[in-house]
Amino acid sequence: MKNNYILLAVAVIAASFSTSAQIQKGNMLIGGNLANINLGLNDPKILSAEITPKVAWFIKDNLALGGYIDFGIETAKNSGTTTNYGLGVLGRYYLGKEVEIVKHSRFFGELTAGFGGVNVSDADNTNGLNISAGPGFAYFITPNVGLEVLLKYNSLVGLGSTPYQGNLNLAFGFQIYLPCKSTAEKVKNDLK
Repeated sequence: MKNNYILLAVAVIAASFSTSAQIQKGNMLIGGNLANINLGLNDPKILSAEITPKVAWFIKDNLALGGYIDFGIETAKNSGTTTNYGLGVLGRYYLGKEVEIVKHSRFFGELTAGFGGVNVSDADNTNGLNISAGPGFAYFITPNVGLEVLLKYNSLVGLGSTPYQGNLNLAFGFQIYLPCKSTAEKVKNDLK
């Protein structure tokens, strides 16, 4: 029974974090992009579905480092099916509260690097180094859940019938910001 009260107290403390508290050193984020609208630079008539789970730890306030996994399927008018995949590291930097344009929101930049590939069933393919970068906007619907939009340029350089591919992606997703044990204990000690 005592454990239930402790869990309830930690949940209340976690829910009371301000917008800046979830992006402080020691916390982690878990989430990803559930839908991805691909605005291909060569052919804008592309419809895609992609899932990109992410996990990262805040190594200092506003700066998170972690990893991602990417898997997507894409279809285009008068074209074959495209599958893409990726695995790598990511970094995020959240801008300070002074550039907040909407209450409970933050702008951020994301950079990823890793191994990836794009394989088209009846055309070109590329497998190799995958690097992406771009700005994003997170709106915190609760103190620990953020909805976000992310505009990134993705480049893929490697082996295959096409040595380079690049595109601009507009991604929608969500992140859950969790206090790690040390952060929860710090808040608990501050309340004493």
